[in-house]
Amino acid sequence: MTSAREIAAAVRSGASTAVEAVTAALARIERVDPVLCAFAEVWEEAALRGARAVDERIAAGEHLPLAGVPIGVKGRRGPRGAGPLIAAGCVPVGATAVPGPGTAWQTWGLGRYGRTVNPWRYDRTPGGSSAGSAAAVAAGLVPLATGSDGAGSVRIPAAWCGVVGLKATNGRLPSADRTGLAAPGVLTRCVADAEAYWRAMAGPAETPGGGERRTPTALWSAGLGFAGPDSEPVALARAAAHRLADAGAVRLLPPGRPLRLEDPGPAWLALRDGGDLGTAARVRAVNDRRLGALFRRADLLMTPTTPCAAHGHDGPGDRYSTALTWAFNLSGHPALSLPAGLGRDGCPVGLQLVAARGREELLLAVAGSARW
Repeated sequence: MTSAREIAAAVRSGASTAVEAVTAALARIERVDPVLCAFAEVWEEAALRGARAVDERIAAGEHLPLAGVPIGVKGRRGPRGAGPLIAAGCVPVGATAVPGPGTAWQTWGLGRYGRTVNPWRYDRTPGGSSAGSAAAVAAGLVPLATGSDGAGSVRIPAAWCGVVGLKATNGRLPSADRTGLAAPGVLTRCVADAEAYWRAMAGPAETPGGGERRTPTALWSAGLGFAGPDSEPVALARAAAHRLADAGAVRLLPPGRPLRLEDPGPAWLALRDGGDLGTAARVRAVNDRRLGALFRRADLLMTPTTPCAAHGHDGPGDRYSTALTWAFNLSGHPALSLPAGLGRDGCPVGLQLVAARGREELLLAVAGSARW
């Protein structure tokens, strides 16, 4: 699959056109989606109109950093929230699958042909709720798809489908979520495409501060002090963290006193469902204080993205796949899931990187050093 940046470079140079790129994506979707079920809707006519408009803008001399890149957009509400991507030259080709009505869990998706499957194993879920976005990107139908992350809804499917998933700092980009728990995000096959998304959404990179450049420091936590993750995702994620350290992307700090957060589950559920807001405020305050202390010691926190491997389509049972992700929806910190390797079942798992609020650039810079 050609990356978003490669597609855009070809369209800008005249080696290809947006119409050709979008037509190829629509053909892939027509061929593969009856099995994958990654799309709830495909907007063929609108996509081709959009592609022709991009070609006209290029011919008029406009510089479009993402010229002609076909993208999936999470949900059925049209390309809401994709305005900056469209302005940068992206062409939405369809709405990606999300959990269907009456689904008791969010690690699932319902496309126009049925339940969304994991491209690595059709008997496994891709995760959710950005299920179709992750599956479409992992299968190469589109190089980039939008998501939203309220408890891990970008990072969990990114981990289980073996792609990159970025959740922005809560409140930094517009979100319709009234609770403030959800933040926009993106799923891509490579970090460079996630960086291109971030440039389009957030504007030019901030000017780096003065002084000598140094290797970012990172702390590892297998379970954040309350979760009980399975041994295999922990081992694979820890090995990926050490590979980043071996590549010089980070300096892992000695464990020292382990991070012990309060379980964010009750607070998250109270904020989402109108429960005990006093408890939510207490848990949030404790965790914010402990995370603040951590980010005064280190630039990054690393964890497994999920406590377990992708489950089957019959559901997760009583296991919360959000155990290691929703703490950072409660706290608002940006986080990124990076592919960490394959488990014994042949399915991917992820390494989660978390940074201080507003430091998406750091996440992308460190993740971009991965060479596996």
